Amino acid sequence: MTKDTASGATPDDAFAADLLRGHTDTIVLGVLRRNDSYGFEIYKLIRDATGGAYEIKEATLYASYRRLLRDGLAEAYWGDESQGGRRKYYRITDAGRAAFTQNVAAWVATRTIIDSLLGSTPAAKKGS
Repeated sequence: MTKDTASGATPDDAFAADLLRGHTDTIVLGVLRRNDSYGFEIYKLIRDATGGAYEIKEATLYASYRRLLRDGLAEAYWGDESQGGRRKYYRITDAGRAAFTQNVAAWVATRTIIDSLLGSTPAAKKGS
């Protein structure tokens, strides 16, 4: 695959990022389901979970945090760090857990349709 020398990204990378872009909030909720976490740690967990194949820009993440807080899907609190600056931690709420479950179900249904259209799996017949 050809790499874009300026960014180091391949066309496949750009396509994958486009597919994932609308799911940032769900991805963040998935991280928060496991543990409360602070901004940069969430970034690292997402990057590491994909072996570095997917990195969310800082501005995108912080916009996601604001939406999650505004919509009541997460809440924030200040950590009690003994060294260094204080960190703002994020915690998933019950509404966030419900939204995560709903979004994953929608993703699975969408993936099934796409797989059918691309010939990866046979389409399920309606009513069966």
